Amino acid sequence: MGNQKRHEIDRNTQVIRVNKMNPERTHIESAAQLLRKGGVIAFPTETVYGLGANGLHEPAIKKIYLAKKRPHDNPLILHIGYKKDIELYARDVSAATKKLIRAFWPGPLTVVVKKRKKIPDAVTGGLDTVALRMPDNIIALALIRTSGVPIAAPSANVSGKPSPTTAAHVYNDMYGKIELILDGGRADVGLESTIVDCSVDPPVLLRPGKITRRQIEQVIGVIENDVMKNGSLFHKPKSPGLKYRHYAPDARLILVESEPPAIKSTINALLRQYRTQKKRIGILAFFPGHKYHLRKNELLVNLGMSTYRASRKLFETLRYFDAQKVDIILAESFPLSDHAIMNRLRKAASEIIIANNKDGPLL
Repeated sequence: MGNQKRHEIDRNTQVIRVNKMNPERTHIESAAQLLRKGGVIAFPTETVYGLGANGLHEPAIKKIYLAKKRPHDNPLILHIGYKKDIELYARDVSAATKKLIRAFWPGPLTVVVKKRKKIPDAVTGGLDTVALRMPDNIIALALIRTSGVPIAAPSANVSGKPSPTTAAHVYNDMYGKIELILDGGRADVGLESTIVDCSVDPPVLLRPGKITRRQIEQVIGVIENDVMKNGSLFHKPKSPGLKYRHYAPDARLILVESEPPAIKSTINALLRQYRTQKKRIGILAFFPGHKYHLRKNELLVNLGMSTYRASRKLFETLRYFDAQKVDIILAESFPLSDHAIMNRLRKAASEIIIANNKDGPLL
């Protein structure tokens, strides 16, 4: 049975390794042809792997939602090949938007703008705005430009699960569901793009990413921050990653937020608690000095305090814990509470514990 299933997977989902610095023209053309025919493929970007379809072809776009098991009111990002292409898909592009794309495109920044009528509602969740991005990845740009169409692409994982940063992650989630995976190696950034709503004045930060609020404000002045408020159950989200639970591993993730001493004491208390329940435990740490006395079946991954390394490894680590059949992940909070890493951890968490510095752990 196992061999038969693997045979079907290999037949249904092809994986092609692509040179990330000099993509083979034949590989790119084959993938572009699939997109033009209405197919769905996975491809690398600098942030995470995307699950792409022709962004102007509604039947193809609907295949993305089916493959991901994604709610249909959760908008997609439309990926374009040139800065000037924003005028093809957006109307009334503001001066602030133009400044941002001059400063950060190609790159991990998505702008939400008023859409043109040619953009299908399936891309935008029925809204009159569309999220646009020009990725900073040679393979992705070659694919978009060769296909001749904008590519609608959320992350190439089952909805709600950690985003994929390697082709192997995509294969685990999408085998048999899509025609092709372009393997361009590990994603460099590891977290999804920053999203700024430029359809309003002043612009609003909807999702944090590698490009920070401070960097954005250095270009266009003060913006509003709606990261915590946007996307309630009563409103349609204006961009991906706002309304529904995201990035969650199969294991129950408990996030402990506080200063380092309280974090350590709280996680030690939780270790003792879950050991009595015979749970397999993993610890996700960031503070180098924190030592935990683990038993034989317990795991520790310390990503350190480098934002570059921690960002690149976060989703990979969550997937690693799942592969190791961990029941409980005890996660330290990242030292920068407003960083994109903390945004992802909060969304992935089953429970958040605010530890008390004065009186010890709150459990």
